[in-house]
Amino acid sequence: MILSIRFILSLSLLLAVVVNLAAQSATPKFGKDSIDKIVAVMSTEEKVALLIGMGMDLGIPGTLMMSPEDKAIPEKVPGAAGRTHAVPRLGIPSITLSDGPAGVRINPTRPDQPGKSFYATGFPVATLLASSWDEDLVSKVGAAFGAESRDFGIDILLAPGMNLHRNPLGGRNFEYYSEDPLVSGKMAAAFVRGVQSMGVGTSIKHFAVNNQEFNRLQSNSIVGERALRELYLRSFEIAVKESRPWTVMSSYNLLNGRYTSQEPDLLDTVLRKEWGFGGVVMTDWLAGNDVVEQMIATNELIMPGLPNQSHALIEAVNSGRLDSKILDRNVASMLRLIEKTLAAKDYKFSSAPDLKGHSTVARQAAASGMVLLKNDTSALPLKARAKVGLFGNGGYDMVAGGTGSGNVNKAYVISPDKGLVDAGFTINSAMRASYLAHIKNAKDARPAVPWFMLPPPIAEMDLSDALIDSISSDSDIGLIVVGRNSGEFADRTVAGDFDLTANEQSMIGRISKAFRAKGKKLIAVLNVGGPIELGSWRDQVDAILLAWQPGQEGGYAIIDTLSGRVNPSGKLATTFPMAYTDVPSADTFPGRETDAPNLLPGNPFAGKPSEAIYTEGIFVGYRYYSTQNVASAYDFGHGLSYTNFTYSNLRLGSKSFSDSMPISLSVKNVGKVDGREVAQVYVSAPAGPLSKPVKELRAFAKTRSLKPGESHILSFTLTGRDLASFDPSRSAWIAYPGKYCVQIGTSSIRIEQTECFDLPSELVVEKVNPVLKPKVNLVERPFGKR
Repeated sequence: MILSIRFILSLSLLLAVVVNLAAQSATPKFGKDSIDKIVAVMSTEEKVALLIGMGMDLGIPGTLMMSPEDKAIPEKVPGAAGRTHAVPRLGIPSITLSDGPAGVRINPTRPDQPGKSFYATGFPVATLLASSWDEDLVSKVGAAFGAESRDFGIDILLAPGMNLHRNPLGGRNFEYYSEDPLVSGKMAAAFVRGVQSMGVGTSIKHFAVNNQEFNRLQSNSIVGERALRELYLRSFEIAVKESRPWTVMSSYNLLNGRYTSQEPDLLDTVLRKEWGFGGVVMTDWLAGNDVVEQMIATNELIMPGLPNQSHALIEAVNSGRLDSKILDRNVASMLRLIEKTLAAKDYKFSSAPDLKGHSTVARQAAASGMVLLKNDTSALPLKARAKVGLFGNGGYDMVAGGTGSGNVNKAYVISPDKGLVDAGFTINSAMRASYLAHIKNAKDARPAVPWFMLPPPIAEMDLSDALIDSISSDSDIGLIVVGRNSGEFADRTVAGDFDLTANEQSMIGRISKAFRAKGKKLIAVLNVGGPIELGSWRDQVDAILLAWQPGQEGGYAIIDTLSGRVNPSGKLATTFPMAYTDVPSADTFPGRETDAPNLLPGNPFAGKPSEAIYTEGIFVGYRYYSTQNVASAYDFGHGLSYTNFTYSNLRLGSKSFSDSMPISLSVKNVGKVDGREVAQVYVSAPAGPLSKPVKELRAFAKTRSLKPGESHILSFTLTGRDLASFDPSRSAWIAYPGKYCVQIGTSSIRIEQTECFDLPSELVVEKVNPVLKPKVNLVERPFGKR
């Protein structure tokens, strides 16, 4: 009897084990079974967890935005911007997302690894990269970003930023490429291809029309359909179609009355159905105000993710407000994204990227994107081993990049003073010591701000006339560095930012007088993230090098360019206006506060309800200045070299347009040193029913390095889309019949070669959906020709 009972118990236990093993084997596993099978066995709670990020902790009292359970889970990459929930039961890993417009932004130190550093490379800002007009270079930089992200264990790099430079005061313009959608789209596509070649995803941002920081979480961008299609969406369209980014980040703002992250016409109709995007859309951090609407709009990933959003989503599914099919659709999209990542492949990252190799890439890229704005009487390049009188805070404490999510925790920054000394030039050691002491004292005295905020600028050191005279007597040449910084949460100002301060104006004037009295040259270097006013003082200097914010190797790259080690080949990707009042959006930027209700009660970063009205329409940047004959300080596309080039033999494939128009052109180096040139292809259209700019950039190419006397034949192809304008009344891209002229030049106003062709009849290039119309009567100013 006892034996029988033992046998029965043993048999029961064996059966239980068999049943349990069978159940385990029946549970599908991520990476082995189909995504449909994975979704089918997920609970509502697991699905929601996958779509809502794990929250964030800014490291500031009162800013913990995550559950205690998530806080207790160690970060794979401390300091990364966000992460998703894992679902261990199904083998679904957590993925890590990192800020990255100018380099991987993570914590440089870790408490559990004392004595070890985790610095990342500080690359040049996006505006500098765009000024290279070199897609191959930008792709190479992207590959370095991707390799560094991979080695640190990052799955998705939250870059590139690609909003247009609508206005030079945009606080985050340094993160963005250009005022022109073609340049922006091409540069973004090149960067994305480089990053993703390393197995790391990207997130092109901020989609869309997020052109100001002013009350950004509650700002309503009111923009017409044509400007939206031709400018603000066009750059994203190019990037999506040419590089297939893994993710797109929707923006903070409202677009024509609705949050972009909650707008299905933007995220589904345009992005997915019209452009064919097949990846994931994520929110910007704390964007929008209705997680259910975001899910419906195909905004699959909510970042950083808050516990109350998880609860709201579960409740919406249970109550029927959110169709479970929509939830499943979004979960499947997220799983397809995760399937691509390094985390899904269990990649063994080293946390030891090739920082030395990447610093070389950063230095090369920085020099390639610097723009020689002025060089009277061949003031540059500098003579070898010259004594240089170095003035300005930026000469000793260079701004490598902007603040906020675009900042990078880098091991060092090379400023121009070190760049000069290491290149064999001489600077005044006493002057250097005085500047360093002045800068240190000012930093010690200024109030502390959170890591993501812009600290107050440091006023220039007082310089006596006697000191200036002494330095000018002891130097062969003078060098003034003018510095500017900006970042998230605030736009730039005109006074003391776009315009020089009175102290800066006085300093430049007195230094110029002293050097010129002795027959010596004076050079200005602009260490800035965006345009500043130059017209009132540029005649006081002999040469101006626009160095932008050139990353950690910037000081070396500046001296590489000033010394002639590198021949400058950068061209402006954004116009430098003569005065801020010349900017077409000067009267409406950054917007105005309204009496609308607060859309984000309880959000500490909410700001106030506002609206930004885009009354300038399509006439942004050079499209406005060229059409209205408004002189700029330095025009779009401008940039000098230490050599000279000629353009010749512009040939069109036909005198009449059919499906496309082949173009070829010869560029020859007729100077004395090796150099590269950027040929810019502008197209002017015939008068028609729509107002048009006098010319628009439709293609560009950069030559290889040409030796003196050497030529390079460049080829381009225009398509129907390059001739077309968007007609809102017909919801179509249409090229109207008449004469079109191809104008190829060195800038938007310096045209070297022109040839024309005819379009015999109207060409409807593409019809699209009639969506995203303004909900108010938007009156655009009457610019352009008809």
